[in-house]
Parts: sequence; structure tokens; C-alpha cells
Amino acid sequence: MIKRLATGLLATAALGAIALAAPATAHAATTAAPAAATAATGSSGYDYSENWGHYFSSNHRAKSRGWIGVEWDDQQKWNRVDVKGKLYDLDHRTYKQGGKCAYVKFAVHHFGDGDKWYDGKSYKYCGAGGAKHFAFSRHKVDSVRVKVCQIGLHSSYPTRCGDWEYLYTAESE
Repeated sequence: MIKRLATGLLATAALGAIALAAPATAHAATTAAPAAATAATGSSGYDYSENWGHYFSSNHRAKSRGWIGVEWDDQQKWNRVDVKGKLYDLDHRTYKQGGKCAYVKFAVHHFGDGDKWYDGKSYKYCGAGGAKHFAFSRHKVDSVRVKVCQIGLHSSYPTRCGDWEYLYTAESE
């Protein structure tokens, strides 16, 4: 009897606490959506964050994946975009057999620059079966895109490129 009474009192107290906390919880849920995306990446302090990839070269012998985070100033006039990731060399052929290195290229578009895209960063990794970490930041960016390719060991020209993939656009926030 006492056990049943105690359980009933606890249930009533719990329902009362839920009823009182519901408006606060609803508000926290709507303001915590970016935080939930950030928590999924293990980073904090970003207004927008997202995991991206796996993106491949056209022949699937190079791939890249990673994370992007965007932090805006208080007036929403400028931002900082941080990109982190890994580049994987999946080409196990020797160079004599035509094997190539993995290559990833980023392009960024700045506010008010019309149709002009700028080279963000590019990374090359030669080491079949392995991966290379990379990271870079840019400011005042409204779009970032990535393309994964292969490139010869001593070449400056990527080949077997996949499509451009958009990682971020300011409109997507």
C-alpha cells in the first residue's frame, strides 16, 4: 500500500514537473536545433555545422569526407567557415601500372562576387590504402564546394574528377 502510494505521488510530481517545463522545453528545442547538429559533430560554438561526404573521383579510386562549420558575427555581416576532413587514396595500382594519387579541391564564393569562384584549398595524397587529414578556414564566404579527383605523382593537372558537390550555401541555413 505504501509502495503504491509512493509510486502515485512520484508519478504526480513527475507530471507536474513536465507540465511546468513544457514551455521551456519547447523553447529550448527550437533554439537548440543548431546545437544538436553541432553536438553530432563534436564541435561547439558554430551557427551551422554539418558532416559531408563521402565524395569520390569519377573512377572511385579517391574519396574524401569531413565536416564544415560556419560561425557568424553578431550583426550577421561576416562569417568564418572552417573545413576539416580526410582524403583517401584508394588506387592500389603501382605508378607503372597507371596508379595515381588522391586529390581534393575546394572552391569558395564570397559575398557579392557575382559568378566568381576562388580556389579555396587543394590537397594531394599519395599512399594507397591510407588517408591524409586536412583543415582550412576562410572568411566572408556564402558558398563552399568540393571536387574529388586523381592526380599523377608529379603532375599539376587532376584527372578523373567527380562532380562539384556543395558543402555550404548561406541560403541553406
